[in-house]
Amino acid sequence: MSHPLAALWDEHRSIAAVLHALSYLVSEHRRTGKALDARALRAILYYLDVFPERVHHPKEERFLFATLRRKTDIANDVLDALKHEHAGGEGAIRSLEQLLLRYEQGGEAEFGALGTAVDRFVDGYREHMRKEEEVVMQVARKVLTEDDWRDLRAEWASHRDPLAGAGEQSIGDELIARIVELAPPPIGLRTAD
Repeated sequence: MSHPLAALWDEHRSIAAVLHALSYLVSEHRRTGKALDARALRAILYYLDVFPERVHHPKEERFLFATLRRKTDIANDVLDALKHEHAGGEGAIRSLEQLLLRYEQGGEAEFGALGTAVDRFVDGYREHMRKEEEVVMQVARKVLTEDDWRDLRAEWASHRDPLAGAGEQSIGDELIARIVELAPPPIGLRTAD
């Protein structure tokens, strides 16, 4: 089992790649005026709902954040802010889904609100991960002992992706593969329709 922080870091890299895809698709629409690929955007929003919201964030809070709170109070303000951000994640995704639906039904007149919301969501999410990496992970490196890391490794190993079957790749990997299948180059592999 890899180090718990390495596992979280890897998950952050996957989430960052999906955020980049989301931002890229919106930016390309602004640049070219071509219709947004709603299938690819829906796959991205589904990934953000299923993997970070149902797997990644609960694991951070249940294991790493809780362990840090037991060991020290120096990161409590940041941990409180991150917990609040986690709690708002599902609502932010629902809002993006509604804005995408409005774009699909209302056309270009609805793009401005969607584009602005995507920009705000991606910027906020990147800032969220920065706080976890630059504050929480740094504090964890300083205050957690080898026994703490051993316990976290055991908890990590017992925490199986609830959406993947035994021996199967994680749902996050499956959803990223679906995004790559649906998105146009350079984000994905889909050929022109």
